[in-house]
Amino acid sequence: MKEKTNIPKVIAEIGCNHKGDMKIASEMIKIAAEFCGADIVKFQKRTPKELLTKEEYDAPHPNPQNSYGKTYGEHREFLEFNVEQHKELKRLCEDLGIVYSTSVWDLTSAKEIASINPKLIKIPSASNLNFKMLDYLCDNYGGEIHLSFGMTTRSEEEKIISFFETKKRNNDLVIYSCTSGYPVPFEKICLYEILRIKKDYSSRVKGIGFSGHHLGIAVDIAALTLGAQWIERHFTLDRTWKGTDHAASLEPDGLRKLVRDIRNVHKSLCYKEEEILDIEMVQRKKLKRI
Repeated sequence: MKEKTNIPKVIAEIGCNHKGDMKIASEMIKIAAEFCGADIVKFQKRTPKELLTKEEYDAPHPNPQNSYGKTYGEHREFLEFNVEQHKELKRLCEDLGIVYSTSVWDLTSAKEIASINPKLIKIPSASNLNFKMLDYLCDNYGGEIHLSFGMTTRSEEEKIISFFETKKRNNDLVIYSCTSGYPVPFEKICLYEILRIKKDYSSRVKGIGFSGHHLGIAVDIAALTLGAQWIERHFTLDRTWKGTDHAASLEPDGLRKLVRDIRNVHKSLCYKEEEILDIEMVQRKKLKRI
């Protein structure tokens, strides 16, 4: 069989599931790379005082049991790594042969992460209309830009794609079908959105991905068969840990099984190269009645 192109990539989104602890973050990279076999790990970078209004910063966390601070702003600050720490995480990824990436939520974070030149930077659904940030990345960052379409109207989607075309960066753009919820019930995942996005935009961007916040791994396999080339899932070491994202995350064995199944199903997505394959010929001679 000829080698297949466009081998799907599995992204283990560590996000803030490291609980603000570099030791846990490093352990998660190691497990994602060596035990799970993921292709990419992804963190998040925010500048809380830039991203939040003073009222939002000073307000209590909406789910106090998940908070790492007295206010929502303090909670967000506690979970942040600085640029030097991100450089350290990137070096560890390179040592372990896994790609480092980060979602950037604001202009300052985009500038900071672009300065360490990762292979890809992600724009989360919440920030995909921050055109000042997108403009900066298009002009000052040469890698792939991945962008999620959660909670985004179709007219907003078109505005985003057209912007990247105007900047002549659409060939570096990967867009993701996504429903923004934690966790998302199955009936709200809307997998056929992958087909719509593929039909509308595949000729205008580098690729199509799927970012899931659901339970289990069956949906991700279906996303692959519908045309998603990047599969992104939140990753945690313990789904019972304090924090909003853990419940919709995969633990190490779940991520390992996802990587295994994505690769196996990818191998199976092909036509027969001959009317009767070699593996069938033995059975044909033994069983076929003509």
